[in-house]
Amino acid sequence: MTSAAASRRRPQARALRRIAPGLLLILAALAGPFLAPHPIDTPVAIPFAPPGGDALLGGDQLGRDVLSRLMSGGVALIGSALTVAVIVTTVAVWLGCLAALSPVAGRFVERAADIAVLLPPVLGIMLIALAWPGGGRFAVILATIVLGVPYTTRVVAGAAAPLVTAGYIEAAIASGERLTYVTARELLPNLRSTLLALFGLRFVEAVYIISMAGFLQIGPQPPAADWALMIRENAGGILLNPWAVLAPSVAIAVLAISVNLASGSLARRQGAVRP
Repeated sequence: MTSAAASRRRPQARALRRIAPGLLLILAALAGPFLAPHPIDTPVAIPFAPPGGDALLGGDQLGRDVLSRLMSGGVALIGSALTVAVIVTTVAVWLGCLAALSPVAGRFVERAADIAVLLPPVLGIMLIALAWPGGGRFAVILATIVLGVPYTTRVVAGAAAPLVTAGYIEAAIASGERLTYVTARELLPNLRSTLLALFGLRFVEAVYIISMAGFLQIGPQPPAADWALMIRENAGGILLNPWAVLAPSVAIAVLAISVNLASGSLARRQGAVRP
């Protein structure tokens, strides 16, 4: 019994080690604005001042505290990426399951997805941002959702297709159950691991797309505290104060990697216990 319990605890410990960094980083980013030592728009040192004194990570191009802006710059990015991941995954789940359950609707959904997937992300963001000049971050979120749904729909449809031929699915359809009922009660419980993995991938992709848009100054505008915007604003002074660029770059990378590891670990655990 002791060895069996220990063998069960080992996968749980490994999963916890993968989940904890992402969770701690998200909690730190959410609490950052309340713990920042200085206002994000108040100069505390000379431009590109080295670390020291009141600025532990030095100053940015206007002498503002890099640490305070770093602590305050992750909330909008995480909130935007989470919004994109939830909406894309939810919409794609229903479209993908509909495509798998209904051949007529499936052909239409798959053809539309094939066409939409061909649109490059940068071009899609620029088109939507130009069509909605005052949209700011909301325009970037909308573009990321529009660009993410087609690919995710194809993945869900491919994962659901083998399940549709299962006896219990055919029995539910033959008994006259609605497609929404079959999707919610029969398909989704057997797609848990796929959906968790897709959610993590959509979150990571949203982080990168929104960060890329911020670096191109599509979305958040100065003087907003945004990690991608910090990289662009301070790139010219990287030799004077490297932390003004390195700190937000590392924050974006760690956020994406830790969430990806966490979602992958959760997906494997769900797949292991799937009935």
